Amino acid sequence: MSRAHALRWHGERIKRASNMTMKLPDQATSEELEKFLSEHSEIKMMEILSPDVNGILRGKRIGKMEFATLFKDGLKQCASMPFVDSRGDMALEMGIGTRDGDPDVMSYAIENTLCAVPWLDSPIAQVFTSLCSFDGEPHFSDPRHVLRMTYEKLKELGFSSIVATEFEFYLLEAEDGPVPKPKLGSIPGTDLKQEGLQYSALEDLWENDAVLMEIHNNCKQQNIPVTTALSEFAPGQFEINLHHVDDPITACDQGVMLKRIIKGTTFKHGLGASFMAKPFMDYAGSGLHIHTSLYDNKGENVFADFKSDSTPAVSSTMRHAIGGLQRTMADAMAIFAPNANSYRRLQPYSFVPLSPNWGYNHRGVALRIPVCDKRNMRVEHRVASADANPYLVMACILAGIHYGITNKCEPTEMVAEGTMVDDQEITLPIRWEAALDRFKSSEILPTYLGEEFCRIFEIARRSECDQFQAQISNLDYEWYLRSV
Repeated sequence: MSRAHALRWHGERIKRASNMTMKLPDQATSEELEKFLSEHSEIKMMEILSPDVNGILRGKRIGKMEFATLFKDGLKQCASMPFVDSRGDMALEMGIGTRDGDPDVMSYAIENTLCAVPWLDSPIAQVFTSLCSFDGEPHFSDPRHVLRMTYEKLKELGFSSIVATEFEFYLLEAEDGPVPKPKLGSIPGTDLKQEGLQYSALEDLWENDAVLMEIHNNCKQQNIPVTTALSEFAPGQFEINLHHVDDPITACDQGVMLKRIIKGTTFKHGLGASFMAKPFMDYAGSGLHIHTSLYDNKGENVFADFKSDSTPAVSSTMRHAIGGLQRTMADAMAIFAPNANSYRRLQPYSFVPLSPNWGYNHRGVALRIPVCDKRNMRVEHRVASADANPYLVMACILAGIHYGITNKCEPTEMVAEGTMVDDQEITLPIRWEAALDRFKSSEILPTYLGEEFCRIFEIARRSECDQFQAQISNLDYEWYLRSV
């Protein structure tokens, strides 16, 4: 293509963008913006947010003069943004964002995500955005579109899904030096700190009542349906659950917004909040657990066998879904455990599954069927760490369910309630390089997530893996500098 031809072609793309009339599935309207501003006339700036492949929200602030443009026509954004690494850097190996001149795509506001930011003193709003090409088609790099594309395959079978997410995280106290410190409970009448796991300690909720209640109130202001708050299986570790919703994309939007609220609110209180998979060697890791059920067009839960008196009353559809989740789990580990620290969580005897087993009322398995009635029959996916991108985790779960149903995959034998799982066989890749190798060789996931997305995702994450492994840590000196 000649330079003149290329310029004319680029000009036509810009022209098509300015004339774009296609209404994308969840694009917000100008009316939504006008209604919001009539109720929040004090708003001066807006943060536009978009998740990258690591689940990290990235974006910028725009002034009030640009609000209408975003909601009416969209704003341009670098196409490479979703594939930056954990440090916000670009992998040269990808080619995009570096050698291709980093071309723009369009970003548009997502409906029902516009809200005020209550933890900031300035009058600022926020809205989620999603990416599309200049002809109005969803862009392959956007994790929300990857999830939507996968979910459409299930809907084509006549199914819909109800899902809920559970995030574990640590509250952190300020500490001199580079090593973080979990926020330990105080022992009244002393200057001592409470040691031990202290699972479900109500005193920890009391001591952090102000920040936890403000998180709850901020969630209410931003229409995030929080339910349970729990002191988890380590000092300073908590879990806040979200109510189930009937759309996986909305569930993930709410999960990402919950993480943002927790980080923003704790920052205001002089604390930190971390969703790292394993921030402390001697304490439990943090997971992302996702509950999923499947319904037909009559509103019946197809995971339940309503004619069975068994416990659990699992239908053949659910058995096949479990089989598909087992078949695709190893392929998807690079998404369930997205960075170097994620693999420090994958240890035996830590309520972290290391093989694709399944069972009823058993927290030691990868795919748990909770105690529930037939109407609410569901599977809890317990593999992903809290640092994972929920959109991509959800996409892999729905892909496994679809693959299992359409291919009638039979699962392994179910782990019975109360079964001791002492010597769990490790069959999932629990090293980053191995997980990336398995992801790259997968023949199933590209048919759901998209071939180009999978190709660039693997290159981007492999680059960060290589860079991380090339670093020389203090352990290198402590273990080897003198002795070898």
